[in-house]
Amino acid sequence: MNNCLDLIIAIPTYNGEHRLPELLERLKNQINTEHFSWAIIVVDNNSIDNTAKLVQSYQENWQCPYPLYYCVEPQQGAAYARKKAIVEAKSELIGFLDDDNYPNSTWVAAAYNFSQQHPQAGAYGSQIHPNWEVEPTPNFKRIAPFLAITERGNLPLLYQPQKKILPPSAGLVIRRQAYLESVPSQPILIGRVAGNMLAGEDIEMVSYIQKSGWEIWYNSDMEVYHQIPKARLSREYLIPFFQGIGLSRYVTRMVNIKPITKPFWLIAYLVNDLRKLGLHLIKYRTKIKTDLVAACEMQLYISSLVSPFYLWKNGYLKK
Repeated sequence: MNNCLDLIIAIPTYNGEHRLPELLERLKNQINTEHFSWAIIVVDNNSIDNTAKLVQSYQENWQCPYPLYYCVEPQQGAAYARKKAIVEAKSELIGFLDDDNYPNSTWVAAAYNFSQQHPQAGAYGSQIHPNWEVEPTPNFKRIAPFLAITERGNLPLLYQPQKKILPPSAGLVIRRQAYLESVPSQPILIGRVAGNMLAGEDIEMVSYIQKSGWEIWYNSDMEVYHQIPKARLSREYLIPFFQGIGLSRYVTRMVNIKPITKPFWLIAYLVNDLRKLGLHLIKYRTKIKTDLVAACEMQLYISSLVSPFYLWKNGYLKK
């Protein structure tokens, strides 16, 4: 791979055969990128479909001035796939697009330009709009941000550490230097894989970058459309999904906490989680079985409460 590139667009994928074509076509049609060098790399995280053949077919017919690369990350987990991209890409910047994230035609240019305007930005996320296969219920907007929907207005926004809000990995650009000097080689959270429901690996990664003193931003000019199929709005998908988010929360909450104060913060978070759980039960006790949004929130509060005990019992905190 060319070591002189300014930006690599990395696409971690697992069985993305049917989702990748639209994304690759959108990347073929990016505009205003003539003033910097960039490339695309598909990181295949052990797909068992025809992902490899699909990418090979694209490579054989690729007519763009920016190259298309392919590699395999055999260790299952989104965190490993992203790390593979950072190792392979020798560029200053790595922009991550999931295989169901479809950028607008100026996304790549906006990604590069923002880095030049904000040299202290260690990572910055996109404005992410939902593309629902089936329109959700009106109250779904309460939990939509957990599906990486990020609509924070049309101006850049600096994420303040004290607010405990960070961008998701979908549509995220990372400064390679910030990652290499901040993120541990063995994070606790690796992403959802068979036998491991924990989420939050992207928040853990960005939290370490922020902890090291790098700025984290929202770049409204980077617009992405997240494809959300009907199946992701089902109870069968959402309840385990929120359980995984909640169970991982002790890790993401404690990244920026000094070790000596962790016992205090543990108690504070437990008390706050109990408070939220109690208030939620009072408000929705008769609706939790019929209101899917309320049920998801209930699962999140319960899992957040037991998170430190679950992680300790299952050996995650020994890493």
